[in-house]
Amino acid sequence: MDHALTEARDAAARGEVPVGAVLVLDGQVVASAGNETKALNDPTAHAEMLAIRRACAALGTDRLISADLYVTLEPCPMCAAAIANARVARLYFGASDPKSGGVLQGPKVFDHPQCHHKPEVYDGLAEDESATLLRDFFEAKRR
Repeated sequence: MDHALTEARDAAARGEVPVGAVLVLDGQVVASAGNETKALNDPTAHAEMLAIRRACAALGTDRLISADLYVTLEPCPMCAAAIANARVARLYFGASDPKSGGVLQGPKVFDHPQCHHKPEVYDGLAEDESATLLRDFFEAKRR
């Protein structure tokens, strides 16, 4: 999770919403990313999406079976659907997202009957630090 927090801090330094993601397979980091929606002019360039894309490219596969994904914020519905489609085995996230989350909040994508894969979900990892990064980022934007 420390690596994901570093990615989130780096994203904030670039003016992006501070979310970081790291994909791990067999104890090794395969890919990591921070949000890049502004840099890429791409609303789908969330940290999770980028980490999944990079991991699939690095491994030459469209499935990340037995992989772990660490994210600083609860994934949105779009990212949750990508996690399910990639068949990520375990999802670990920090801060919950009552406004835009799609895992334990809102549509609860993994619980939907049309979701073909449900990863194991572990929430609350480095929750305070993840939430503080987001809170500080948005407070600075409002000044």
